[in-house]
Amino acid sequence: MKTWLLPLVMLLAALNVNAQTAEIKSPDGQVSVIVFTEEGKAFYTISLDGQPLLLPSRLGLVANYANFADSLTLKEWFVDSRTFDYTMTRTKASTVNFNANVLVANFQNARQQKMSLELVVSNRDVALRYHVFPQEERPKSAVIQEEVTSFNLPEGTTTFLSPQSHPMIGWERTKPSYEEVYGADRPMAERSFYGHGYVFPALFHVGVSWVLISETGVNGKYVGSHLSDWSAQTGYTIAFPMEGENNGIGTTTAGIVLPGTTPWRTITIGKTLKPIVETTISYDLVDPLFSSSHNYLPGRYTWSWLIGQDESINYDDQKRYIDLAADMGFEYCLVDNWWDQRIGRNKIEELSKYARQKGVSLMLWYNSNGFENDAPQTPRQLMNTPMARDKEMAWLQDIGVKGIKVDFFGGDKQQTMQLYEDILYDANRYGLQVIFHGCTLPRGWERMYPNFVASEAVLASENVMFTEGNAKREAFDLTLHPFCRNSTASMDWGGIIMNRHMSLDNRSRHARHTTDIFELASGITMQTAIQCVAMQPNNLTDLQPFELEFLKQLPTTWDETLFLDGYPGRFVVMARRHGSEWYVAGLNAEPVAKKLTLSLPMLAGQTVSYYKDTPEGNPVLTTLKIDKKGRAKIEIQPNGGIILK
Repeated sequence: MKTWLLPLVMLLAALNVNAQTAEIKSPDGQVSVIVFTEEGKAFYTISLDGQPLLLPSRLGLVANYANFADSLTLKEWFVDSRTFDYTMTRTKASTVNFNANVLVANFQNARQQKMSLELVVSNRDVALRYHVFPQEERPKSAVIQEEVTSFNLPEGTTTFLSPQSHPMIGWERTKPSYEEVYGADRPMAERSFYGHGYVFPALFHVGVSWVLISETGVNGKYVGSHLSDWSAQTGYTIAFPMEGENNGIGTTTAGIVLPGTTPWRTITIGKTLKPIVETTISYDLVDPLFSSSHNYLPGRYTWSWLIGQDESINYDDQKRYIDLAADMGFEYCLVDNWWDQRIGRNKIEELSKYARQKGVSLMLWYNSNGFENDAPQTPRQLMNTPMARDKEMAWLQDIGVKGIKVDFFGGDKQQTMQLYEDILYDANRYGLQVIFHGCTLPRGWERMYPNFVASEAVLASENVMFTEGNAKREAFDLTLHPFCRNSTASMDWGGIIMNRHMSLDNRSRHARHTTDIFELASGITMQTAIQCVAMQPNNLTDLQPFELEFLKQLPTTWDETLFLDGYPGRFVVMARRHGSEWYVAGLNAEPVAKKLTLSLPMLAGQTVSYYKDTPEGNPVLTTLKIDKKGRAKIEIQPNGGIILK
């Protein structure tokens, strides 16, 4: 197992004493990060091939025992290199070779108290965190009250951001839940909708280059952070949780044991969007926190609630969705809220037995409450305490349930981060995989926790069901998220939607505005190890046979991911490899057809299956010959998609 905690003996190597400026470059020499002090404050800059991407930006933090934001001196620094391989099973790549240079800069404040900055610089990523130490024998614990780390982007930068909401607002006071609308190509000076800044991840267009800012390695030992609103003086700054989150319970600051570290702040950069889409920095910097107790299987699940809503949570309807999963060869069926009241525990045991006889495993929905908000859906108060979880999860294991979806969390305070970790740890003891909804962004969790599947943390598919306005936004959203939300972490969007209308009869209510091929292709562009296919039983006869066959064979784990073309919120084309088979998927959110020539050297000279839309939006399966140089000419219809495989 690779650990990122730097041993103190490394301070004896390659030491640079009394230098007030330190520089580190990426292995290829194109990324340069400079750290310096000026008037007692610490700063850093980032440039890519000579282009400034971050202007002087603040470094440091304030603890309850020491101020590491002012009166700082850069005492010494050294540079090292890191190269290692690791494997993953549930993200965008199965094997990663990480190669980076590392700078450790030791700072001292006016009281001779010490803090270290650790900077990691690869060819496409910069990451930083702080190491804080006891001063002589005390203190052995500390409260981090503020982090002054900032991101000062050049003038003219445009943004792709989602605002942080007020706490305890929205339906049954369930916000913040990372379910706000993203803006695209907005000016930095535009104030966030609620005035609380923006959630991670945050995407920026800097001239011809791109910058993606997020964080990773957050667990119960720290708070989840977000970005402040932009300031002309400092840019964006790390912001801690708001006091009202978690129903006002818990502190907004972070308690740590000394010596200790803060989470990583990650900055992915590129002259194109390729590094943004392909980055693995969320996982490169973290280690597994516990071993897997079971062989957790990826797959696909059916879900009645998206179209059927609460009325579908009954024994007979759930049998139909189990049958649907079995007919499609899917591995799971998710039974959503109110199952304990509308179906009952005895009948759930019968359903689980019935599902297993069909080769399908159940996943069950739970409310995380507690006291965090007013969401009334049951089961409640079974995931918020160790005793309740232990009893419930033992029962789930006994009846053969393989996963849980836990909803309605309270915010980003350390207390809530600990609840996420506790649920995952306890679930692992009972062989349960976990999906979170109404929740925060996962921060490296796919690698940290072996049974973590995905989080919602996005304005997801249920909103396509709720209003036609959101249905019209679907193409925009799903061409945006490969560059931001889904680039940094697995995303449970909640459904490849195959009904043409948002109703059980597939004729009433508003229509879906995307084509069938768009929806099929989204199963490739969206990354999560257990993918929701929100089919309805009527789709077995509504859809073309080749559409059904595609869904039956759709992989959910990938060995390699390549960005081919796109622009956030307009269109995206990606290639993913599963074993020896490549899947190329494209989505178009623009009002006109998109004609592209793709470079596909891995398919050079091959004839591939070509899923596309007619100009009228009807699905077609044909073939396409890739030329000997790997070039393929394709056309993606408005709100449509393409797939090559």
